[in-house]
Amino acid sequence: MNHWSAPKRPAEYAEKSLVTAILNRDYPPGSSLPAERELAALLGVTRPTLRETLKKLERDGWLTIQQGKSTRVNDFWKEGGLNVLNALVEHSEILSPSFVPNLLYVRLVLAPAYTRLAVENSPGQVQDFLEGAHSLGDTPEEYSAYDWQLHHMLTTVSGNPIFTLILNGFAGLYKQMATRYFQQANARKASHEFYQLLNEATKANDALKAESITRDVMSESIRLWEAQPGGAA
Repeated sequence: MNHWSAPKRPAEYAEKSLVTAILNRDYPPGSSLPAERELAALLGVTRPTLRETLKKLERDGWLTIQQGKSTRVNDFWKEGGLNVLNALVEHSEILSPSFVPNLLYVRLVLAPAYTRLAVENSPGQVQDFLEGAHSLGDTPEEYSAYDWQLHHMLTTVSGNPIFTLILNGFAGLYKQMATRYFQQANARKASHEFYQLLNEATKANDALKAESITRDVMSESIRLWEAQPGGAA
């Protein structure tokens, strides 16, 4: 019986190794990577595989490949793309305490807009989903899963796929964060009331009311998060 998991593709392994080295500041922003031959040997991959990896990391904003010069490590906070969020989620130990509140403030800006558009574009679909809140079990896990699915659904029916791409960019951290957030009984209560109010606004086809309700609860979620031990920046 084989208990071993399938090995990663060489390019995937090289990418993960380089991202980890950048996040661990083995190669800090502004520094240069070793020469191609040396770096390929360090990673144990072929030079064509390394070139493939470096091009992908450049597209994501981690690196700048300079013809005839060493590859430069970017400041990923300033030059990184959405894919950087996925990597940061996998290395949550290096994140500052302000990272989650910053994400919540981004959600405060985005969620009211995509909720309004969703109610304008597809009130029936939004209402059908919100009816499911009545059967939610009072556990952090159920609330976490439902809340993620709700926001994902709202972005997909908003008519603007960029909202969904942004949300998907921090899916792993969102779910992890939500489970911790919903450990609080008052957080579950606040969200349950939000689902009810949003449902009522949707039934009334009042997209502006839905937008206002969402903005209020997003602001409250920041307050509740920062009130937790270790939640404030």
